[in-house]
Amino acid sequence: MIKTPGCLFIISAPSGAGKTSLVRELLQSGLNLSLSISHTTRPPRTGEINGRDYHFVNEEKFKQMLFNGEFVESAEVYGNLYGTSQHWLNDAMTSGQDILLEIDCQGAKQIQQIFPHSIGIFILPPSVEVLATRLKTRAQDNSEVIKKRLMAAREEINHIAEFNYIIVNNNLDEALKDLICIVKAERLKTERQIMKHRTLVAQLSS
Repeated sequence: MIKTPGCLFIISAPSGAGKTSLVRELLQSGLNLSLSISHTTRPPRTGEINGRDYHFVNEEKFKQMLFNGEFVESAEVYGNLYGTSQHWLNDAMTSGQDILLEIDCQGAKQIQQIFPHSIGIFILPPSVEVLATRLKTRAQDNSEVIKKRLMAAREEINHIAEFNYIIVNNNLDEALKDLICIVKAERLKTERQIMKHRTLVAQLSS
């Protein structure tokens, strides 16, 4: 039986927009999405678990994987390296699994070039003031890093036209509802439904 290839949902946002919280809630919403777990040289933050949040590797290991062509995309963000496994992504989508990829704009652009049918979703904070407050209250970064993240946010937001959907995360519950609507709508598109229900369509149209 030929399986319908899975959807690839790319979610990007500036730091502090609430992307990680939205992704966590979306994965628990019962929509049967698999999270693509990136490799990174960044040290784990409090509460993060290797293999669940990221594959934490040292710089030597990361560069060896990069040299071997194991990443479909890679980027350096705030001095740390990030990469997405091409082998895992291809296998998961071929098996029909819908994938959720949480990634920055630089990586999203690389992914979209290789997977032109991927669905790009950009999360916006409701204001600059809210963004700054969220970054400060996380207490995970020093003031210099927070300043760099605010500057980077402006640059990332300049890329929103490259995405298919934009969600303003003013309220987590409402933003989550919007995300769920996007996932369901993409799954119901004509091309995907015809592929998924090809036998039914053939029977009803003959």
